[in-house]
Amino acid sequence: MEWLEELLAPENLLALLGVVVTVGGLSYERLIPGRKRIGYRVQMDTLIDDNTHHGPVHQRLRMLENTPDLAGASLVLLRIENDGFRSIDADDYITAPSTEHRGLTATFPNRTVRDVAVTEPSHPDLLRHLPRNGNEANPGLIFHGDEISLPRVPLNRGDHFKLLVLLTGAGTDREPHVVGRIREGRIRNNEKFRRPSNRMLGLIGSLLLLLVLQPAGFQLLREDPLPQGCAGGALTVVGSTAFQPVMKDLDAAYEDDCPGAHITVDARGSGRGTSKLKSAGEAAKGQFPPYLALSDGRQGIGDPKLKEHLTALSVYAVVVNRQVRISNLSLTDLRKLYSGEISNWNQLDGGPDLPVRLVSRDGKSGTRGVFENRVLGGKAEPSRTSENCRTRKFENEKVVRCELDGTDDVLKTVAGIPGAIGYAELRRAARSGGIQLLRLDGQEPAVDAVRDDAYPFWEPEYAYTYGSPPPNSLTSKFLDYMAGDTGRNLMEKHGHLPCSAADNQKACQRAYVSTSSGHNSDP
Repeated sequence: MEWLEELLAPENLLALLGVVVTVGGLSYERLIPGRKRIGYRVQMDTLIDDNTHHGPVHQRLRMLENTPDLAGASLVLLRIENDGFRSIDADDYITAPSTEHRGLTATFPNRTVRDVAVTEPSHPDLLRHLPRNGNEANPGLIFHGDEISLPRVPLNRGDHFKLLVLLTGAGTDREPHVVGRIREGRIRNNEKFRRPSNRMLGLIGSLLLLLVLQPAGFQLLREDPLPQGCAGGALTVVGSTAFQPVMKDLDAAYEDDCPGAHITVDARGSGRGTSKLKSAGEAAKGQFPPYLALSDGRQGIGDPKLKEHLTALSVYAVVVNRQVRISNLSLTDLRKLYSGEISNWNQLDGGPDLPVRLVSRDGKSGTRGVFENRVLGGKAEPSRTSENCRTRKFENEKVVRCELDGTDDVLKTVAGIPGAIGYAELRRAARSGGIQLLRLDGQEPAVDAVRDDAYPFWEPEYAYTYGSPPPNSLTSKFLDYMAGDTGRNLMEKHGHLPCSAADNQKACQRAYVSTSSGHNSDP
């Protein structure tokens, strides 16, 4: 990263070190020593009599002209606060047995305390600990001579109160001070540790921020901003082979529209895709994994970490080798083919004398799951009996049945083996040579037939993420792109019904309700 290299350049490091040392020096006394700390400061110390020896009359309050025994009277406003990082309990005050109720002592040198009042507590409960007329358990405020004894007041972080003190005597040339001891802490005069002004702190902070952001800022100026709706980074799309052509086109379109994005489509079946997604999520250890899994039907059942997004309705077709010369099958006859009751096509009206060869997908295939649920009525296909899709491994097997990894493999094999029958995504099947698409119970496989709920071989297509994608992540932006105009057009081009299209909303909602049973989904 160029901006990081610029930041680590010697001249920038020296400048950064200078700012850090400056801020550290100013902050050390304010922030570091003593996690428990009571601070005090004198906010007012003024004469209030009319003795002109101490200055012009108009500079002082003339409150006590009828009280000659208070000559030289003064008022002091003393603020006491917990400005440390931890709360202070009554037991934190360290006192001698003879003064166990005394927490702090405020001293006013060369003056006599005549009266004291507590004012401006940070919360009213503090007044309960500072009564004027206390008792044996809590004597409260006690003043005598030049001292005020304060009880052991619990102070949460940030708590404060003020003492308004009336005094006599000529000791205004010496500052009041507060003493005491607290465990793991200290008492200090904040007047001697004034923090820098807000203006100075703001200036230092701005300089530090500019120094840190300067390289990155220049780098951003040199790079073109991403278009709206785009995000950079890498994303791997796994899962459905039936939906693979759509995702490859979407990948290319998004990368053209959004430079800086790199999307890889690695489709190896719905089950394998969701397994890969879960493995990536677990390996990310709390971070969001850049994986998106497409599935023909639901795959995340029982896993709350998988978040599903209803994307489209996919249409499928049953296909046969052209030598079969049959264009329509009832669901009843189709199920007999897959149960082994019909093992030769000549057992059907108009069928040739060819053995039935079932070309199927493996157990990780979402398309196979759709076929079993939608066409076979929830029954599983028979076991694999062939390695080459032509002959049985054992003569006593009822059917010839093989399993292949992908949609294209199934279509090529059906086209090349007489008597073969299989199933695949509609658009890819329609573009393949050497095969015949079958009507089921007289209904042709078509998008409109699925929209009208007239054709049985279809399934919702789900996009899975491991948790909810961050709003500005490539995964989130790509999902939005799939639901946008480009995504809708590409899905329709490949023979799917995009659920973001208004005409398909009713069919998608019907599909969602029919397959929903409390999963983590976005309809």
